[in-house]
Amino acid sequence: MKKLSYISFLLILIAFTSCEEVIDVNLENGEPRLVIEASINWYAETSGNEQRIKLSTTTDYFSNTIPPVSGAIVFITNSSSQVFTFVEEETAGTYKCYDFVPVVNETYTLTVIHEGETYISTEKLLNTPVVTRIEQKDDGGILGQDIEVKFFFDDLENETNHYFLRIDDPYKVIPEYGVLEDKFFENNEMFGLYFSEDLKAGDTIKFTLNGVTLNYYNYMNILLAQTGTNSAGPFSTPTSTIRGNIVNQTNFNNFALGYFRVSKTEVKEYVIE
Repeated sequence: MKKLSYISFLLILIAFTSCEEVIDVNLENGEPRLVIEASINWYAETSGNEQRIKLSTTTDYFSNTIPPVSGAIVFITNSSSQVFTFVEEETAGTYKCYDFVPVVNETYTLTVIHEGETYISTEKLLNTPVVTRIEQKDDGGILGQDIEVKFFFDDLENETNHYFLRIDDPYKVIPEYGVLEDKFFENNEMFGLYFSEDLKAGDTIKFTLNGVTLNYYNYMNILLAQTGTNSAGPFSTPTSTIRGNIVNQTNFNNFALGYFRVSKTEVKEYVIE
């Protein structure tokens, strides 16, 4: 009996010891690729003159740092050939412009020149509706136990619209993102919905709304499906590289990651009651 107990103890000890074995995974690293973060937001009740574009490169999977890209030439032109130059300032890889002129329905072209290669993208600055009202429910969510908040806005009339939404929650490090289309709500009231079990009275959440193109809507739909709650877990289809709308004019195959988007931006903060 003692011998059997000893053997059982030994097997358990071996099992726990084997769980502590460190496995080194060797991943193949591809060549660094340029990443362009160029979201031009014209916030309501501002001139929209100050804008920022960030350049970086991809890096190793387990790396904790994002390599910035310095020394690039970055500028945007409008349909009248007016040039808005973005200059790299104190933060490496961050390029700023202080005289940008945003105009709804104006066409803008982004140009980035890096290591002898030219990247170009063209987009139209789209309008964005304003938030007209906000509603809160204390019995929201699937189980009726969450704080639920709806941000209502009127769909822009007589056109097909797509919207990009963002929610900043004080209890989450990364904001929540989503996209909407007016396919079933054209010319009617629409809303962005958010609920959380962590929110309580006195907390502030921030809702951001942007009118976007169909291409950007599709781009974000795929991106969110791969990185967000739509992911099917470890047995889902492996993620693939998602190309944005920025094209390398010098070497087509050496494409940049990221997207050039231009739109008016509506922001509303709400204090939970």
